[in-house]
Amino acid sequence: MPKILTQAQADQYANEGYAFPVPALSADEVRWMRADLEAWEAKQGHPLDFPEKSKSYLLYGWADALVHHPKVLDAVEDAIGPDILVYHSTMWIKEAHTPAHVRWHQDGAYFFLDPLEHVTAWVALSEASEKAGCMRVVPGTHRLPMIEHDDKPSPDNMIKRGQGISDRFDQETGVSMPLRAGELSLHHTALVHCSPGNGNDDRRMGLGISFIPAHVKPLGPVKPSALLVRGRDRYGHFVPETRLKVPMSADAQAAHADAVRLFRLRQDQGFKTAAE
Repeated sequence: MPKILTQAQADQYANEGYAFPVPALSADEVRWMRADLEAWEAKQGHPLDFPEKSKSYLLYGWADALVHHPKVLDAVEDAIGPDILVYHSTMWIKEAHTPAHVRWHQDGAYFFLDPLEHVTAWVALSEASEKAGCMRVVPGTHRLPMIEHDDKPSPDNMIKRGQGISDRFDQETGVSMPLRAGELSLHHTALVHCSPGNGNDDRRMGLGISFIPAHVKPLGPVKPSALLVRGRDRYGHFVPETRLKVPMSADAQAAHADAVRLFRLRQDQGFKTAAE
């Protein structure tokens, strides 16, 4: 029996590549996490952006709490089993009434991991309604191989390089996954998904956490880092990250910078099989 997903949600994840909504955070948890995030934004003098938006769990208390949250990990365990690493995370913030968007894409096209078993838990810290630009997914596309992606950077594209799939899916395709603050969705690494702009009066805020079972390994010459958050890592495929102790300390910033450097190097190098 699943720990937190309903049986219908567990079946939907297996058969269609996604599941939602899953209750995870209490209203009090949502309030303190958002307040902590926005306090750091105020202290740093700008909205959260790269590189701090990537692997934020190595810098900030709110993000560390999210990647270790028992209900988040219970949902992830229902999808990929009990030995769980965080490979990456990205904080997605769409300011109110902005066209910030993400093109149709598959997460696995950027991550170069084998086998394709990573799951993204997208945890909402504010309303992620259709009006606010919630995610849209194309059910069943997790059964497809990686589709060719191209780079189309633009000021409103939230993926820095503008990576995405051209000329195959339109904005009317797929299923919306609206979430209330404190809920999460799960989607498979090969599932095609996107998100449109935010027409809401509030920021749309959500942490996308990329979880992998410990047996998954990186492809290519660069050995990236990952954080063990539940169970055991008997494989050692990744440079082990250390859990955050003091937010934004010199040690935390150094560990974060090194982890982001390795991740970016992986993305820049990519990976091609001999057949390619």
